[in-house]
Amino acid sequence: MVGLRVTRPRLSVLQVLAERPHADVDTIVTAARAVHPTLSPQAVYGVLEALVSRGLARRIEPAGAPALFELRVGDNHHHLVCRSCGAVADVDCTVGAAPCLTPSDTAGFVVDEAEVVFWGLCRDCRVGNPSETTGVPEHHDRRGVKQ
Repeated sequence: MVGLRVTRPRLSVLQVLAERPHADVDTIVTAARAVHPTLSPQAVYGVLEALVSRGLARRIEPAGAPALFELRVGDNHHHLVCRSCGAVADVDCTVGAAPCLTPSDTAGFVVDEAEVVFWGLCRDCRVGNPSETTGVPEHHDRRGVKQ
């Protein structure tokens, strides 16, 4: 269908992505090695490149974070990212049809996709956060360091 042979490394990576959406490469390598112990990081990178280039997986790159991979493709959904712990959640297109947003000036581009990342604190990280009561969020990086 997409011109890729079915191989054990590809099946291992697909299984990991099915079980762990928004996984980084280290997570994918570790989990895939549980099933395929000789799988190298370089092989995982190759599989991910093939899956993304054929439209079977999507690569997302939140600012300041490692690239993340998911199997949810083709619907132009967006993401919520926690500033403190780095948790990522999907957000469906807010209104209308893709690309969900219309730029004020396209500069001659034909827009077919919009990528939106909403940043904030997840429910778990908000617990006990004094800024939650003031309505003024504290800014944290992915390691939880207050900025």
